[in-house]
Formats: sequence, C-alpha cells, structure tokens
Amino acid sequence: MSHIAVERNRRRQMNENLKILRSLTPCFYIKRGDQASIIAGVIEFIKELHLVLQSLEAKKRRKSLSPSPGPSTPRPLQLSPTPESTFTINNNFKELGACCNSPVADVEAKISGSNVMLRTISKRIPGQIVKIINVLEKLSFEILHLNISTMQDTVLYSFVIKIGLECQLSVEELAVEVQKSFSSTDVFCINEV
Repeated sequence: MSHIAVERNRRRQMNENLKILRSLTPCFYIKRGDQASIIAGVIEFIKELHLVLQSLEAKKRRKSLSPSPGPSTPRPLQLSPTPESTFTINNNFKELGACCNSPVADVEAKISGSNVMLRTISKRIPGQIVKIINVLEKLSFEILHLNISTMQDTVLYSFVIKIGLECQLSVEELAVEVQKSFSSTDVFCINEV
C-alpha cells in the first residue's frame, strides 16, 4: 500500500513540475501535451536562451574592448566558426548552421529538418523586421512562424522558415543576405564551418 502511495505522490510531483515547465515556456516550443514533447520544447527554449545570453555577452565584450566606430567606418562581416555552428542531435545526424556577426547584428541560420531556424539579435531598429521579411520573401522563403523577444533596447527575431524546392541558397548565404538588411553597405563573410 505504501509503494502505491509513494508512486502516486511521485507522479503528482512530476505532473506539477511539467505544468510549471510548460507555463514558463512559450507555446511555440511545445508541439504536443505529452511529457516528452514538453521536455523537448523546454530544452529547445533553454538552448535559445543560451544563444541570446552568449550573444549579449559577446556584444558587451566587443563594446567594452573597442571604441565605438563611427557610422562612416563600416567593418566587414565575419562568418565566425563558433561552437553553435554545428549542432549535434541524438548523435545520429548533425544540423548545419552558420553565423554571420557584425557590430550591428548577430545572425544565425540553421537547418532543422525541412525548415530553417533563423535568429537575429540587434539593437531595436525601426522598420528592421520589415526589411528582414522583404529579404526572405525576395528569396522565396515562406515564413511559418515569427517570434519577437525584447529586452530593454535589444530585440531577438526568431523565424521558422520553410525551405522551398527551388531554393538554391546555403545557410551561409541566407545569413549574409539577412545581415545585409541591417546596413546599406556591402558585406562579406569569410569561411564557413
């Protein structure tokens, strides 16, 4: 009898904790209500929060290490090989991704199944979301989902984009094209991972 009560209490605590996790996670990350989907969604959300944190820390380091360049001194973009450039999932296959960072914005694109996850983080720039959407539409991508997160003057745009059959663009090229939308100057990226 006590074993049944202990098991019932364990299940009750597990369900309460899953409800809390689900309430703390944006609904986009949790596709179904079962335990595995909730946990997988929470893991993906935490990974995204880590990316945001790393990006903010990198921007803070760049800002503290270098004097702020004037608007007339454009700097070339670099495709930075970072640990986030290649993602391992279940040790069976890898998701390919690319980062294209600049002093204005960090852009990350990664392939996830038949979709592309695109994330940009930058200071708030009026009309920037429209520019990014125009670039994606010009490249014949279909936007399935858009999430906008802000913190003070920083904004994170997270897109889920459907890859069309006619798409001939690599994730590196996509990251560069989106990065170009943040400035009117020509940009280039070097080396991919």
